[in-house]
Amino acid sequence: MASNNSPTVESPARYSGVAMLLHWVLGLALVTIFCVGLYMADLPFSPQRLKLYNWHKWAGVSILALSVLRLLWRLSHRPPALPQAVEAAMPAWQRAAHHGTHHLLYLLFFAVPLLGWAYSSAAGFPIVLFGQFPLPDFIGADKALSELIKPWHAASAWALAALAALHVAAALKHQIIDRDRLINRMLPGRG
Repeated sequence: MASNNSPTVESPARYSGVAMLLHWVLGLALVTIFCVGLYMADLPFSPQRLKLYNWHKWAGVSILALSVLRLLWRLSHRPPALPQAVEAAMPAWQRAAHHGTHHLLYLLFFAVPLLGWAYSSAAGFPIVLFGQFPLPDFIGADKALSELIKPWHAASAWALAALAALHVAAALKHQIIDRDRLINRMLPGRG
Protein backbone atom coordinates (compact mmCIF):
# COMPACT_ATOMS: atom_id res chain seq x y z
CA MET A 1 0.00 0.00 0.00
CA ALA A 2 1.41 3.38 -0.98
CA SER A 3 1.77 6.07 1.66
CA ASN A 4 0.53 9.61 1.07
CA ASN A 5 4.11 10.78 0.38
CA SER A 6 4.99 8.17 -2.25
CA PRO A 7 3.65 8.14 -5.79
CA THR A 8 1.26 5.37 -6.72
CA VAL A 9 2.14 3.12 -9.59
CA GLU A 10 -0.78 2.46 -11.88
CA SER A 11 -1.35 -1.23 -12.59
CA PRO A 12 -0.83 -1.78 -16.28
CA ALA A 13 -3.51 -3.44 -18.38
CA ARG A 14 -3.08 -7.21 -18.31
CA TYR A 15 -2.80 -9.87 -20.95
CA SER A 16 -5.65 -12.36 -21.17
CA GLY A 17 -5.43 -15.70 -19.42
CA VAL A 18 -5.06 -17.48 -22.77
CA ALA A 19 -2.21 -15.17 -23.79
CA MET A 20 -0.48 -15.79 -20.46
CA LEU A 21 -0.89 -19.56 -20.79
CA LEU A 22 0.49 -19.57 -24.34
CA HIS A 23 3.40 -17.31 -23.30
CA TRP A 24 4.51 -19.45 -20.36
CA VAL A 25 3.94 -22.84 -22.00
CA LEU A 26 5.86 -21.75 -25.11
CA GLY A 27 8.64 -20.25 -22.97
CA LEU A 28 9.04 -23.44 -20.93
CA ALA A 29 8.90 -25.59 -24.09
CA LEU A 30 11.58 -23.48 -25.79
CA VAL A 31 13.96 -23.64 -22.82
CA THR A 32 13.46 -27.42 -22.56
CA ILE A 33 13.92 -28.16 -26.26
CA PHE A 34 17.00 -25.91 -26.44
CA CYS A 35 18.64 -27.71 -23.51
CA VAL A 36 17.80 -31.12 -24.95
CA GLY A 37 19.16 -30.00 -28.33
CA LEU A 38 22.45 -28.95 -26.74
CA TYR A 39 22.72 -32.21 -24.83
CA MET A 40 21.87 -34.57 -27.69
CA ALA A 41 24.09 -32.91 -30.29
CA ASP A 42 27.28 -34.31 -28.76
CA LEU A 43 26.01 -37.78 -27.84
CA PRO A 44 27.58 -40.75 -29.61
CA PHE A 45 25.31 -42.74 -31.89
CA SER A 46 23.09 -44.82 -29.60
CA PRO A 47 19.45 -45.72 -28.94
CA GLN A 48 19.39 -42.87 -26.39
CA ARG A 49 20.51 -40.38 -29.02
CA LEU A 50 17.89 -41.63 -31.50
CA LYS A 51 15.21 -41.40 -28.82
CA LEU A 52 16.20 -37.82 -27.97
CA TYR A 53 16.31 -36.79 -31.65
CA ASN A 54 12.80 -38.17 -32.13
CA TRP A 55 11.59 -36.40 -29.00
CA HIS A 56 13.27 -33.19 -30.17
CA LYS A 57 11.46 -33.41 -33.52
CA TRP A 58 8.10 -34.09 -31.84
CA ALA A 59 8.65 -31.15 -29.51
CA GLY A 60 9.65 -28.93 -32.45
CA VAL A 61 6.44 -29.75 -34.34
CA SER A 62 4.42 -29.16 -31.15
CA ILE A 63 6.16 -25.80 -30.65
CA LEU A 64 5.35 -24.91 -34.26
CA ALA A 65 1.66 -25.72 -33.66
CA LEU A 66 1.70 -23.77 -30.39
CA SER A 67 3.31 -20.83 -32.21
CA VAL A 68 0.53 -20.86 -34.80
CA LEU A 69 -2.05 -20.77 -31.99
CA ARG A 70 -0.18 -17.98 -30.25
CA LEU A 71 0.06 -15.89 -33.42
CA LEU A 72 -3.64 -16.41 -34.21
CA TRP A 73 -4.55 -15.42 -30.65
CA ARG A 74 -2.35 -12.33 -30.83
CA LEU A 75 -3.81 -11.28 -34.19
CA SER A 76 -7.37 -11.70 -32.92
CA HIS A 77 -6.80 -10.31 -29.40
CA ARG A 78 -4.82 -7.11 -29.32
CA PRO A 79 -2.22 -7.13 -26.54
CA PRO A 80 -2.37 -4.34 -23.96
CA ALA A 81 -0.39 -1.27 -24.88
CA LEU A 82 2.56 -0.25 -22.77
CA PRO A 83 1.38 2.10 -20.02
CA GLN A 84 1.90 5.72 -21.06
CA ALA A 85 4.23 6.43 -18.14
CA VAL A 86 6.42 3.42 -19.00
CA GLU A 87 6.55 4.26 -22.70
CA ALA A 88 7.30 7.92 -21.98
CA ALA A 89 10.19 6.93 -19.69
CA MET A 90 11.77 4.68 -22.33
CA PRO A 91 14.36 6.16 -24.68
CA ALA A 92 13.56 5.72 -28.37
CA TRP A 93 16.12 2.92 -28.75
CA GLN A 94 14.42 0.94 -25.95
CA ARG A 95 11.01 1.31 -27.59
CA ALA A 96 12.54 0.13 -30.89
CA ALA A 97 14.25 -2.78 -29.11
CA HIS A 98 10.98 -3.68 -27.36
CA HIS A 99 9.03 -3.91 -30.61
CA GLY A 100 11.90 -5.36 -32.66
CA THR A 101 12.59 -8.12 -30.12
CA HIS A 102 8.94 -9.17 -30.08
CA HIS A 103 8.76 -9.27 -33.87
CA LEU A 104 12.00 -11.27 -34.15
CA LEU A 105 10.83 -13.69 -31.46
CA TYR A 106 7.67 -14.41 -33.43
CA LEU A 107 9.68 -14.86 -36.62
CA LEU A 108 12.02 -17.32 -34.90
CA PHE A 109 9.11 -19.23 -33.28
CA PHE A 110 8.41 -20.35 -36.85
CA ALA A 111 11.85 -20.31 -38.45
CA VAL A 112 13.59 -22.61 -35.95
CA PRO A 113 11.14 -25.54 -36.14
CA LEU A 114 10.63 -25.14 -39.90
CA LEU A 115 14.39 -25.23 -40.47
CA GLY A 116 14.59 -28.29 -38.22
CA TRP A 117 11.83 -29.99 -40.18
CA ALA A 118 13.55 -29.10 -43.46
CA TYR A 119 16.87 -30.43 -42.13
CA SER A 120 15.29 -33.69 -40.98
CA SER A 121 13.51 -34.14 -44.31
CA ALA A 122 16.61 -33.36 -46.37
CA ALA A 123 18.66 -35.75 -44.24
CA GLY A 124 16.16 -38.50 -45.06
CA PHE A 125 14.79 -38.87 -41.53
CA PRO A 126 11.01 -38.43 -41.58
CA ILE A 127 9.14 -37.08 -38.59
CA VAL A 128 6.70 -39.56 -37.10
CA LEU A 129 4.85 -37.53 -34.48
CA PHE A 130 4.72 -39.43 -31.17
CA GLY A 131 5.85 -42.50 -33.09
CA GLN A 132 2.36 -42.82 -34.59
CA PHE A 133 1.63 -40.07 -37.11
CA PRO A 134 3.99 -39.68 -40.07
CA LEU A 135 4.27 -36.09 -41.22
CA PRO A 136 4.99 -35.22 -44.84
CA ASP A 137 8.55 -34.37 -45.70
CA PHE A 138 9.05 -30.64 -45.79
CA ILE A 139 11.50 -31.04 -48.69
CA GLY A 140 12.93 -33.99 -50.58
CA ALA A 141 15.89 -35.98 -49.34
CA ASP A 142 19.16 -34.30 -50.33
CA LYS A 143 22.26 -34.92 -48.20
CA ALA A 144 24.12 -31.86 -49.50
CA LEU A 145 21.11 -29.62 -48.79
CA SER A 146 20.74 -31.10 -45.30
CA GLU A 147 24.34 -30.09 -44.56
CA LEU A 148 23.53 -26.53 -45.66
CA ILE A 149 20.36 -26.35 -43.55
CA LYS A 150 21.81 -27.83 -40.35
CA PRO A 151 23.87 -24.77 -39.35
CA TRP A 152 20.91 -22.48 -40.11
CA HIS A 153 18.75 -24.48 -37.69
CA ALA A 154 21.45 -24.25 -35.03
CA ALA A 155 22.13 -20.54 -35.61
CA SER A 156 18.43 -19.64 -35.52
CA ALA A 157 18.00 -21.67 -32.29
CA TRP A 158 20.90 -19.74 -30.71
CA ALA A 159 19.39 -16.46 -31.93
CA LEU A 160 16.04 -17.41 -30.39
CA ALA A 161 17.77 -18.28 -27.11
CA ALA A 162 19.62 -14.95 -27.12
CA LEU A 163 16.44 -12.97 -27.82
CA ALA A 164 14.56 -14.89 -25.12
CA ALA A 165 17.36 -14.07 -22.66
CA LEU A 166 17.16 -10.40 -23.69
CA HIS A 167 13.38 -10.51 -23.18
CA VAL A 168 13.81 -11.95 -19.68
CA ALA A 169 16.53 -9.41 -18.84
CA ALA A 170 14.28 -6.54 -19.94
CA ALA A 171 11.39 -7.89 -17.85
CA LEU A 172 13.66 -8.16 -14.81
CA LYS A 173 15.00 -4.63 -15.42
CA HIS A 174 11.44 -3.31 -15.42
CA GLN A 175 10.64 -5.23 -12.23
CA ILE A 176 13.82 -4.68 -10.20
CA ILE A 177 15.26 -1.37 -11.41
CA ASP A 178 12.30 0.56 -12.82
CA ARG A 179 9.80 -0.96 -10.36
CA ASP A 180 7.00 -0.23 -12.80
CA ARG A 181 5.25 -3.60 -12.23
CA LEU A 182 5.16 -4.15 -15.98
CA ILE A 183 5.85 -7.86 -15.47
CA ASN A 184 2.52 -8.22 -13.64
CA ARG A 185 0.76 -7.95 -17.01
CA MET A 186 1.97 -11.48 -17.80
CA LEU A 187 1.78 -13.08 -14.34
CA PRO A 188 -1.37 -15.02 -13.48
CA GLY A 189 -3.18 -13.85 -10.38
CA ARG A 190 -1.36 -10.50 -10.14
CA GLY A 191 -3.33 -7.31 -10.16
